[in-house]
This record gives sequence, structure tokens and C-alpha cells, in this order.
Amino acid sequence: MKKIVFFFLFLISAFCYAQTTGAYLNPRNIFVGDHASLILPLPPSAQNRDDIVLSSGIDYLPLDPDIDIHKITLEQRVTGSRLIIEFTSFIPGIIELPGIEIGGEHFSGLTATVNSTIEAETSPSLSEPASALAVPGTAFMLYGALAVIAVILIIIIIFITKGRALYKYFSEKWKRHRLFSLMRKTEKELLKSVIKKADSRIIIDKLSDEFRKFLSVLININCSSMTPDEFKELPAEIFNTSEDISSFLFKFFHKCDEIRFSGISIDSQEIILLLHELRWFLDLMEIAAKERTEEKQRDY
Repeated sequence: MKKIVFFFLFLISAFCYAQTTGAYLNPRNIFVGDHASLILPLPPSAQNRDDIVLSSGIDYLPLDPDIDIHKITLEQRVTGSRLIIEFTSFIPGIIELPGIEIGGEHFSGLTATVNSTIEAETSPSLSEPASALAVPGTAFMLYGALAVIAVILIIIIIFITKGRALYKYFSEKWKRHRLFSLMRKTEKELLKSVIKKADSRIIIDKLSDEFRKFLSVLININCSSMTPDEFKELPAEIFNTSEDISSFLFKFFHKCDEIRFSGISIDSQEIILLLHELRWFLDLMEIAAKERTEEKQRDY
């Protein structure tokens, strides 16, 4: 009988407690959207009992358009009972939780203060735009691009002003290099033919013909049909050297014709001597061509 009376006294006191605040929040300051707990202290129970728990998704929980109730727990202890309501509010201000029924008891009038994320003292406004952040390496890329553009502009200006002259200069230099390279290659091939004891007359014929073609390109005069005496009449200035090149050419081609048309057997040593003279002439002409190229380069 005493237990029944005590139980009714517990219900009455719990109801009155709920109406007269006494509840506190955990944490004490909450904001819109925070997960919080409202804890309501209750009078002691006659004996310790298991907790009564209502969970979202399993049990029926009170509904409110602005408040989401997650979990409700009723703890009944002889040392002091309490009601724990876990919730999230989506509106600021003093809110009132919906009425709760748990363990045969009804709780209502429970309130909590929810703070706004924007302080009431200050009017909401946008902050100043943040300053631009420099990406690492931006300065290097910027100045590098400017340097490349400057180099390209300089190259374009040089090409416009001296492009044709430079093209002609490098073109002539390449042709001259190729001309001497081919003649030196011919000289080496003829020397190998002499060592291998090939037909001497064929070697002399090729030497005379190839050397005449070489001279035709070098001095820009058709030398293919010229006689040895005609080589003596060539002006010395076209060879750009102090050596008497005209006399050398006269002697060289006169010796070739003498060997070719003498009708006697040809000594290989005579051909080797002619090839040595050809090599001397090529070395001399390359030096002269190099000096002439340097003079043109200074003019450019």
C-alpha cells in the first residue's frame, strides 16, 4: 500500500517539476542545428529500475516541424531519477518541446533556449573579399613567359631586317662545306682505288673530271672544257689567296693530260702525287673560304 501511495506522489511531483522548469541543457549553450540534451531532474524512485529508452526509428517519438527528437531516456534511481531528451532545434529562441509520454508518465512544458548562429547585436553582412593568393611558381611562369615573348620578338625583328642576308650567308656556307666534303671524299676513294691497283687510266679520268666540276662550282666558271693553258689566264683574285693558283692548275691538268694520253704505262706513284697536290689545294681553298666567310659575317 505504501508503495502505491509513493508511486502516485512521484507522478504528481514529476508533473509539477516539469511545469516549473528546473531542467538544464547539455551543453549549456546550443545553436541552431546542434545535437543537445535537455536533462530534467526527478524525485527518487522507490527502487532502482531499468532505464526506459525511446529511440528514433524504433519507437514512437513526438513530432514537431521545427524540432527533431532523437532519443528519450527515463532513469529511475533511489538516489534520484531524471528524464533525458536528446534533440536538435532548427529555429532559434526559447523553444518548447512537444509533450512526452514514457513509462506511463506525461511530461510537458519543457523549454530550452537555442541561440542563432548570427549574433543579435550585429547585422548580418558579407565579409570583405579575401585577397588573391599567389600560386607557387606563378612569378617564375609570368617572367619566363615574358622572356620567351621578348626573345621571339627580337628574332622576328632580326629576321625582318637581316633575314634574307643571313639566309644567303648560311646557305652559301652550307653549300661550300658540302662542296669541299664531297671533293675530299672523292680524293680518298681515288687513293683507295690506287692502293687496290685499279685501272690507272680510269682513276686519272675521274680525278680530272671531278676536279674540273669542283672548280666550276667554286669559282662559278665552267671549267669542264678548259685546256690547261686556259687555266693560266684565270685572274688570281677569284681564289682570294696570295698563292699562284693559276700556275698550279695549269701544271696539274697538264700533268693529268700527259699521263692520260702518253700511251705508256702509268706509275701509281704519279697518281698519288697528284692526289697529294689536290689535298694541298683543298686545304688552301678552305682557309681562303673561311676568311671570306668571316669578312661577310662582319658585314652582316
